[in-house]
Amino acid sequence: MSPQTGFRETQRRRTRRALLDAALAELTDRSLGSLGLREVTRAAGVAPTAFYRHFRGMDELGTVLVEEALASLHATVRDILAATGDAGRRGDAVVRLVAELVRSRPAHVRFLVRERHGGVPAVRDAIAGHLDVLADEVGAALAADALSAGWDADDVTMLSRLLVDHMFMTASAFLAAALRGEDWSAATGTARAQLRLIHLGRVNWPG
Repeated sequence: MSPQTGFRETQRRRTRRALLDAALAELTDRSLGSLGLREVTRAAGVAPTAFYRHFRGMDELGTVLVEEALASLHATVRDILAATGDAGRRGDAVVRLVAELVRSRPAHVRFLVRERHGGVPAVRDAIAGHLDVLADEVGAALAADALSAGWDADDVTMLSRLLVDHMFMTASAFLAAALRGEDWSAATGTARAQLRLIHLGRVNWPG
């Protein structure tokens, strides 16, 4: 790669990043469907025509934000599930994971929570696709547990989807606590108690 080509590539990446960051900033208290391309380019400090060198439209920009937020989550959750079969330690690890995700990428998580049932179909589908894969991965780990002996596939799927939904609910609780300026101890305690309740239901579920 020539120096000139390398410079252009660096500039291209910076512009793409600026557009993504500008969109996230604009989405702090509004939905993607209400955000216009010109608002994003103005906030990013680039011409509207430059947008189309990076994204086909706002829906594609939204799916890239989904990918940034969720792509690395799969491997981390798999590692937690593989590390121990103890439900308590698994639950604590997942709650810590969600808390770290909210701390490190609050704008991304806020975007996911809002757009999961939002008005942009491509983004809704992208979030749903990631969560389906995540639920399948959690379900595969749960099915291998002795506690799941005798369970049918539908029950394992129901449990895995419940746990994935719980992750989203916990993320929402952490975001709300942060918005109120509260520490996260109450939200953390509630999330852990809910997981214990789910586990008790699992132990007593008819196989």
